[in-house]
Amino acid sequence: MSMTIHDERQLTGLDVARLRRMAAAGAASQLAELLDEARVVDPRDVAADVVTMNARVEVEDLHTRRRQSLVVCYPRDAQPGAGLVSVLSPVGLALLGLQAGAVARWQTPDGEEHAAAVMAVPFQPEAAGDYLT
Repeated sequence: MSMTIHDERQLTGLDVARLRRMAAAGAASQLAELLDEARVVDPRDVAADVVTMNARVEVEDLHTRRRQSLVVCYPRDAQPGAGLVSVLSPVGLALLGLQAGAVARWQTPDGEEHAAAVMAVPFQPEAAGDYLT
C-alpha cells in the first residue's frame, strides 16, 4: 500500500494529537507521513468542506463515476460495509484532510490504483460546533 500526499491537507490539532498516539503505537507509516506534512489548524478555523475525523464525505470514483458516502473514522468504529472507513485504511488515509474539489488517490493492498473526487462534505463535526469528537 502506498500513498503520496499531493494536495495540501488540513488537520485539526485535536485530530493530529489523537492520530499521533496511534502512529506512535505502530500504526501505518503513511499516517505518520500525513501528520508530518499536513497543515495543522485550530478546530474552529478548519474550513467546513475539509474531511476531518468523523466527517461524512461524498466521493465519486473517477473511473466508474459511482458516488458513495463515507465517514472517515477511528479503527474501532470502522464498518466498511456501512461506509465507515478506518483512517488507517488506504481510502481513509487518502481522504483525511482533503477539501471538496480535491482528488484522493490510493492503492489497495493488492496493488490496484484508485482515485475519487471529493464532491462534498455534507457533515463535519467542527462545522456543527463539535470540537471534541
